[in-house]
Amino acid sequence: MSKGTFYITTPIYYPSDKLHIGHTYCTVATDAMARYKRMQGFDVMFLTGTDEHGQKIEDKAKAAGVTPQQFVDNIVAGIKDLWKLMNISYDRFVRTTDDYHMVSIQRIFKAMYEKGDIYKGAYKGLYCTPCESFWTENQLVDGKCPDCGREVKYAEEEAYFFRVSKYTDRVRELLRGGTFLEPASRVNEMINNFIDCEGGLQDLCVSRTSFTWGVPVDFDPGHVVYVWLDALFNYTTALGFLNDKYDDYDKYWPADVHFVGKEIVRFHSIYWPAFLMSMDMPLPKKLFGHGWLLLDGGKMSKSVGNVVDPVILAGRYGVDALRFFLLRDFPFGSDGNFSNELLITRINTDLANDLGNLVSRTVAMAVKYFGGTLPVSQTADSMDDELISMTAGLRDKYEAQMEKFAFQNALKEIFSVTSRANKYIDETAPWVLAKDESQSPRLAAVMYNLLESIRVCAVLLKPFMPVTSEKIFEQIGAGEEVRTWDSAAAFGALPRDVTVKKGDVIFPRIDLAKELEALAQQQ
Repeated sequence: MSKGTFYITTPIYYPSDKLHIGHTYCTVATDAMARYKRMQGFDVMFLTGTDEHGQKIEDKAKAAGVTPQQFVDNIVAGIKDLWKLMNISYDRFVRTTDDYHMVSIQRIFKAMYEKGDIYKGAYKGLYCTPCESFWTENQLVDGKCPDCGREVKYAEEEAYFFRVSKYTDRVRELLRGGTFLEPASRVNEMINNFIDCEGGLQDLCVSRTSFTWGVPVDFDPGHVVYVWLDALFNYTTALGFLNDKYDDYDKYWPADVHFVGKEIVRFHSIYWPAFLMSMDMPLPKKLFGHGWLLLDGGKMSKSVGNVVDPVILAGRYGVDALRFFLLRDFPFGSDGNFSNELLITRINTDLANDLGNLVSRTVAMAVKYFGGTLPVSQTADSMDDELISMTAGLRDKYEAQMEKFAFQNALKEIFSVTSRANKYIDETAPWVLAKDESQSPRLAAVMYNLLESIRVCAVLLKPFMPVTSEKIFEQIGAGEEVRTWDSAAAFGALPRDVTVKKGDVIFPRIDLAKELEALAQQQ
C-alpha cells in the first residue's frame, strides 16, 4: 500500500557543454532520495531535465555553425547517456524546448501580465552573459559578476518586468518561517544580501529583445521570455500545469523538495515563491541548497575548464563506487574538495577493506565450514548481543539521517555496522570453532549473525549502490522478501538454514600510486 506521493526534482541543467562531476553529484543525491522513498513505499515522481534557452546557447550555436536546436539536441543526448550510465532512475525528463512547456510558459506569462504583475519597461544595467544574470552595481564583487567572477557589460533594452517587490514581505516571511529553505545558513544570506539589502528587492527582468532563442511572448512579437520565468516553471509544466501533455499536477504538486546548487538558491528561494504567489499556486514544501564540489579549492565550471569527467571515473571504478563516494565524503549542505586520491582511498577503505572483505570472508567461511547451507541448530552467546543490537537499530538511525538529507551520516551508520561485523569475526574466531565438531551450532550462529547483518546493510545501501546490493543479496542467499524496507526493521529475517553462493570480489583493492598516474594521463 502506498504511503502517499513524494515529488523530488533536480535543477534543470544548462546544456552549453557536457556535464561534469558537480552536476552528477546533485543528480545522484536526488536519485538516492527517490530510491529511498520508493523503497519505503511512496509513489515517487522524480524529475530532471534541461534549461535550453538564452543568449549563451544562441551564441554557442552560432560559433559552432549549427542552429540552437541542433546544438542543444546534441548536448541533451549526452546528458541522457550520462544519467543512464550513472543509473539515475528519473521518472520524467523535461526540456524547456518541449512544445508543451512552451505553451504553458506563454499562458503563465499572459496570466501574470493580465493580473498586473508583469509590466513593460526598459532595462538599463549590468549583465553577465555566462550566468544569464542582471546585477546592480552594489552586487558586483570587485566590479565583476558575484557568481562566476567574470566581466559584466552594460545592457539597455526594452523588457517586461515582474513585480517581485509586491511579494517581498510574503517571501521574507516564508524564509523566516524556518522550514522552507535548508540548510538554515542560507536563510540569512538570502534575506540580508537580496531582500533587506540597500535598495531592497528589485523588480525582475522577465523578457528580452536582444536575442530570439527563447519562448516567444505571443502578444508582443520581438520579446522572448527571459530565462528564470521560463526555467523555474518546469517543475509544474512537467506535471501538466496549463498544458495537455500530462495530468499529474494535482497529484504531485507541491513538490516535497527541490535539490539545487547553492549558486541558484537566490532564484529558487525568492523569485520562484513570488512567481507561484502571483499565480495563486501552492509553494514547494522544501528547498535544499547543496554545496559545491571544489577542485583545488575552486568551484568546478564548464567555462573555466577545471572539471572532472564522471564518465572516466565510472569507467575505471564502477558506477556504484562513484555514486557511493559522492555521497559518503561530502556533507550535502557544505562544499567538498574533490580529488582522485580521496576517491580511491575511500573505495579502498570502505568498499574493499570493509564491506567487500566482510561479504567475501563470510560467504567463503559458510561454504568452507557448512558446504554453503547453514544448519538450523544454532547456539547464541552474549558475544553476539552488540552486533545484533546495532543491526536491529540500524534502520531507524539511517532513516533519521535520510529524512534530513544527511546522506553521509546515513552511510556512516551503515558502515559502523559493517565495521562491527568485521570485528565480530576476529572476536568469535570461526576458524577456531571449526576445529571442534561440538562447536558446530555455535559456529552456525556466528555465520548467521554475520549474514543477517550484511543483509540489513545491503537493503539500506540500495538507494546508493543498487547494483552492488543485488550482488550481495545473491551471494548471501537473500530472497526478494528479505530485500525490503520492512524486512530491514528487525534482526532475523533471513532463514536460519540460508544457502550462500560464492561470487566475484565486489570491490577489489586499487593500487593508489598506479591509478593516480593512469588518471593523470587520461584526464
